Amino acid sequence: MGMRLVKLFAAALVVIGLASCGSKFKTYNGPEVTQIVVNKGARKMYLLHNDKILKDYDIELGFTATGHKTQEGDGKTPEGTYFIDRRNPNSSFHLSLGISYPNEADVAQARARGVSPGGDIFIHGRPNDNPRGKQSPDWTAGCISVTNRQMEMIYAMVKDGTQITINP
Repeated sequence: MGMRLVKLFAAALVVIGLASCGSKFKTYNGPEVTQIVVNKGARKMYLLHNDKILKDYDIELGFTATGHKTQEGDGKTPEGTYFIDRRNPNSSFHLSLGISYPNEADVAQARARGVSPGGDIFIHGRPNDNPRGKQSPDWTAGCISVTNRQMEMIYAMVKDGTQITINP
């Protein structure tokens, strides 16, 4: 009975190990990501520890990539300093990290013009219904998109409260 139990335990470990290989939830034990910098014009995103670049990624943006987001539906990715304020493990775009847009200034500017500033801006992966399909450049509604594999690492590395600066 003892040997059978050992074999059963070993088989369970193999199954658990294989199941975790395909998991979208990764672990990260490196230096803390202290800030994210996005350069929209260059289509690049950088994860930094203080002034040191830990990782850089090619990105896709909103379908109207030039300029700061000023209202809901304009297809622009916001510009300015925000924070990662939430995470969605069940996103329609693989995994996603929420960006704290709109801030008070964004809301005030939109109100002054009688429009909604919009919201729900994220760093995210590919659409779940087309994860490997080629997206058009700058296809999001104003978010920042990377590949699913990249998003898994970003999701593991970046904590809520991390500052993100989005430059033109």
